[in-house]
Amino acid sequence: MEADAAVTPAETSLEYPDNRLLIELCGEFDKNLTQIESTLGVQIIRRGNQLVLHGKDYERAKAVDVLNALYERLEAGRPVETGDIAAEIRMGGDNGGHENAPDQMEMFTGGRVEIRTRKKTVEPRTEAQKTYVRALFENELAFGIGPAGTGKTYLAVAAGVSMFVDGLVDKIILSRPAVEAGEKLGYLPGDMKDKVDPFMQPLYDALGDFLPGKQVTKLIEEKRIEIAPLAFMRGRTLANAFVVLDEAQNATTMQMKMFLTRLGEGSRMVITGDRSQVDLPRGVTSGLHDAERLLKHIDSISFNYFTAKDVVRHPLVAKIIEAYDEADQKAFIKREAKKAEK
Repeated sequence: MEADAAVTPAETSLEYPDNRLLIELCGEFDKNLTQIESTLGVQIIRRGNQLVLHGKDYERAKAVDVLNALYERLEAGRPVETGDIAAEIRMGGDNGGHENAPDQMEMFTGGRVEIRTRKKTVEPRTEAQKTYVRALFENELAFGIGPAGTGKTYLAVAAGVSMFVDGLVDKIILSRPAVEAGEKLGYLPGDMKDKVDPFMQPLYDALGDFLPGKQVTKLIEEKRIEIAPLAFMRGRTLANAFVVLDEAQNATTMQMKMFLTRLGEGSRMVITGDRSQVDLPRGVTSGLHDAERLLKHIDSISFNYFTAKDVVRHPLVAKIIEAYDEADQKAFIKREAKKAEK
């Protein structure tokens, strides 16, 4: 339920009927209001069951949309956390979407995009993430390309768990290239599992967010969830499975071709990667780059791109990525200028 809004010049007054929900909306020591104020450049004053907003027309209107959207979350029994507030601000207070097709997955409820798993419900927090989540459910093969912290792998694993729980796939297969950095794998202690598990840990972490730990262990023992290096995929046909290849920028062209051709009947495949973090030896072409170049014209394959604006980790991560991107751009311009001089 949206609040009634009374408007005077440079001021908007919002009245919310449920004082208990209003307290949750404001947050402890009004920290939620402070986050909205600092991000949108408005002033929010609480008077009883009213919130009075001061600021420029555009920012004030956006703050109204955000507050109403957050209040609706609370009415629906959803929590309001720091990330949810940031998401509503990015999405303009509208985390809805387009009209759903009749056969759309249940994840598209009431225009809201969400992924339901055993432990939590995951919602995209940027427009790019929302488009990506839809692509994961609508395409048999989807690519997620962009910098670290944009949720590429996290959302893909969430979608895989959701489909597995709903019985749409029989197993989940998560893979990464085990690119060596420094020590050779053979010199690391333990058996093969001990040697490759450190490379796979981010995938274990994501699974642990969506399924109880004991269930994850049991499903891995039953081989209904597999977490393995890319090299272990050779010679297999992956049918009725949700398959994720993470850190795909570190796959060679031949490895990428090998992996893509594993796709079997009833399966979904997601390829995620960051073109700025290639750890392959100098002179070796990234398989992600080649796949993007060769497959972009195929309509049934979805390519989804993220930027620093889609980073949902600590705000500093976005600034770090932007700084490196700016430095890379300056270096590129300098190289091109030197070529032109020659």
